[in-house]
Amino acid sequence: MTSRFTDRRQRLRAILAGNRCVHPASVFDAMSARIAEDLGFETIMLAGSVGSQAVLGAPDNITLTLSEFAGLGNRICRACEVPLIVDADHGYGNALSVMRTVEELEMAGISGLSIEDTMLPEPFGSGGTARLISIEEGAGKMRAAVAARRDPLLVIAGRTSATAITGLDDAKARVAAYSKTGVDAIFLAGVKSRADVEAIRTVTSLPLILGGVPGALMDHGFLDANGVRVCLQGHQPIQAAVQAVYATMKALRDGADPAKLPGLASSETMRRVTRADDYDRWTKDFLGG
Repeated sequence: MTSRFTDRRQRLRAILAGNRCVHPASVFDAMSARIAEDLGFETIMLAGSVGSQAVLGAPDNITLTLSEFAGLGNRICRACEVPLIVDADHGYGNALSVMRTVEELEMAGISGLSIEDTMLPEPFGSGGTARLISIEEGAGKMRAAVAARRDPLLVIAGRTSATAITGLDDAKARVAAYSKTGVDAIFLAGVKSRADVEAIRTVTSLPLILGGVPGALMDHGFLDANGVRVCLQGHQPIQAAVQAVYATMKALRDGADPAKLPGLASSETMRRVTRADDYDRWTKDFLGG
């Protein structure tokens, strides 16, 4: 069944099936998504950490709820036509919770999501040391995600941070197992070298998504050749937004002249990101304005 999200999901699948890597824009609300769209980004990304910051003003301690995250995703999808990939963390619980997560995020309009095998939230006594669930439980979660999908165009990625937590051999075993669950891509967090990517590439033919990679890996020739189709660059936009708001409020609190504040968006930019021309047209057409 065709929906308003069909085209953007097809475009994300075309990226994964293509032969080059793209960098998504990290977004956190409707206007940041529209800015990314206006700048021509092929896809956009909403991370769990960014969702927690935007909704709760809290660090990434897995206290954001599924409904809050899905609501934010839905507002972003409503605001633009760019395919949205989201980091659905551990799926908010066990495999059955993962099924509910997929259902809610699919209905919200997202184009792709990742389910990871990190033990979340942090268990008692872990001392802040990241742990992974078993390969069997991780594979079960990913099979559950695939089973819960209703739109076959929705992209589901199996995610692991094993390279950084348990080592390359375990990462290869997990990727090999997850690749057999029906997921559409493998999301690797924390790979540190080209050798890591090349080694993992030997156990899967699925397209790769990379997150948290060092600058040395930001080589498009290498990424393209090794099946990496999406590579995150970090989540600087929300950091920049926080800094800009902080600086502006501090200046005002310190007595600055509001008319002379630096770094403000022009009225033209504000009209563009709020789609003011559309609202002006709708006002004239439907309110007789």
